[in-house]
Amino acid sequence: MVNWNFDYVIPSLLMLIVIMGFYFALPRLPIRMNKLFLAILVNEAIVILFDIISSWADNNYQVISTPILILLNAVFFISFAARMYLYYCFTAALLRVDTYAKRIHTIIVALPIVFLQLLVLIGFVHGTIFYIDDTGYHRGPFHGLIYVVSFFYVIYSFIIMFRLRDRIRRKRERYGIFFFNFIIFVGLIFRYSLPKVLLFDTFCMMSDMVIYLVFANPEGFLERRSYAFNSKALRSYVEENLGKRGFKMLAFVLNDYHDMREIYGGVQMDQGIALISSHLIKCYPKCLNFYYNNGRFIILGDNKTEFEVIHEELRNRFKMPWRAFNAELYLDACYAIVDCNKAYRSVDEVFNTLNLLLDKTESMGDDYNILSDEGTLQDYEDRLDVKKALEYAVDNDKVEVFLQPLLNSVTRKVIGAEALSRIRDADGKIISPGAFIPIAEMNGRINQLGEQVFEKVCKFIASNDLESLGLEFINVNLSPIQFMRSDLVDRFSSIIRKYEVNPNLIHLEITEVFIMDEFLMERQIQIMQKSGFKFVLDDYGKGYSNISRMKRSPFINIKLDMEVVWDYCKEPDTILPMMVKAFKGMNFGITAEGIETEQMAREMTSLGVDYLQGMLFSPPIPSDEFVQKYRNQNKIE
Repeated sequence: MVNWNFDYVIPSLLMLIVIMGFYFALPRLPIRMNKLFLAILVNEAIVILFDIISSWADNNYQVISTPILILLNAVFFISFAARMYLYYCFTAALLRVDTYAKRIHTIIVALPIVFLQLLVLIGFVHGTIFYIDDTGYHRGPFHGLIYVVSFFYVIYSFIIMFRLRDRIRRKRERYGIFFFNFIIFVGLIFRYSLPKVLLFDTFCMMSDMVIYLVFANPEGFLERRSYAFNSKALRSYVEENLGKRGFKMLAFVLNDYHDMREIYGGVQMDQGIALISSHLIKCYPKCLNFYYNNGRFIILGDNKTEFEVIHEELRNRFKMPWRAFNAELYLDACYAIVDCNKAYRSVDEVFNTLNLLLDKTESMGDDYNILSDEGTLQDYEDRLDVKKALEYAVDNDKVEVFLQPLLNSVTRKVIGAEALSRIRDADGKIISPGAFIPIAEMNGRINQLGEQVFEKVCKFIASNDLESLGLEFINVNLSPIQFMRSDLVDRFSSIIRKYEVNPNLIHLEITEVFIMDEFLMERQIQIMQKSGFKFVLDDYGKGYSNISRMKRSPFINIKLDMEVVWDYCKEPDTILPMMVKAFKGMNFGITAEGIETEQMAREMTSLGVDYLQGMLFSPPIPSDEFVQKYRNQNKIE
């Protein structure tokens, strides 16, 4: 007869109750990892409970019937063996082992646990793992297989952990996988060495605590302002179910979200986000609801979900205010749907398509229709092609410089030019700047791109007689990201010195719509002006500038945005003439962009504009063609 020591197992049970209390108190994302952790907790409860009951019964075998003793011990050993297999499965889930694609491997790995549990069941009659006689509980002839199978799953977990270690990028998660398996390994050694002390349950609880803190804490998948799942949860769900389970996503974005935060304040908008999330959770409990940051929400459902009905219900709800802290928030939204039953090949494709759709629907500002992902996947693939072309051009110094002439409005002679960047696709076709400039700004290549253009303009000036081309200056565009660099003046000055170019010949264009920090703008311009650079304000009329602000601005020229020019030429008014007159009075030069007809050119000239630029005179052309076309010419033919 064996006398068991219960000193450690009772505290382990109490620890388990605490973990389960916190775990069940919060919503849980239905992914494989969470399902396995739930199975681990439930199985752990069964193991500990039956460890206590069966051990007590074995200590009191004289008053317990033999069939009950056998049943209690059998349940313990079956759940004990399952515990080790579940820990292995959790490790495999963390390492993203695809059990669907590797069914044979999964079956082979499961054979030891199946064989062991069959032995336990056979033991009801033949006493393979344990047996009960007149003197109580005894180990059976195959009892040692419990340890063999347990060590097998722990060691195999270490093997796949080492082989697939690159799948876990964060050190915290790498350490977490290692430590919870290591704790189990040490616990098995103690179990084998001290079988009479119920200590292994304590080691397993320590392992469960590591799993909970590092991987399975529901708070890691919840948005902090509500009980909606966060973007990490969305990626985890899509990554696990893409291509295996059909589902769709209805996404909506709050219009002008950042402006609304300025109007209502951060606290009230955060409360509004929580109210919207709570509404989604309450009204659509069969769906998974996510908050995707920056005023973007996702409702994820199966193929039977009636998203058209949900869309209409949400439209009607947004017609009413959201009340937060005694304030009423008036918000509206635009909608898009992503059908993940389609041939999406990766999680990144899904999320890039989702982001493209939300950007499109936000710019459209129309809540009456759901923007579909039809064709958006192709847009994403096109963006990938553009990204590859951009990276190739930047990395191999293949960015081309095209020049578009600026003409004196009175003499119609070429007086300057604007340098524009161009890249080509794999077939040698020009890619629109509207396609590659935003990508360059997002992936950080805009600095290299802009610097290449600047250097090639300097090289062009050094290699050509600008006077013979009629050029007094060349304008070079500055990206807002470039403009923010503290070392911009040093980098540009070194290029100027390299080609021995007078910096007065280069005018740097800054787009008005991006100039919001007036202090930063003036400080950066003043620093660069000391090195001889001059600045031009581009696209005036699209941004935030006004006459008072322009009076303090250190620009030598203001370029009127083409839409401002077109609107005036279509319906003349008194606003633009007054603006031009005011700018002239402040000694600004004026350039009119987008000149496409002779009538537009005459009207802009009559307003007092200094320079004209547009397709009427010439599209942007390669720099060598520009030289051939305008050398020794004083007038556009």
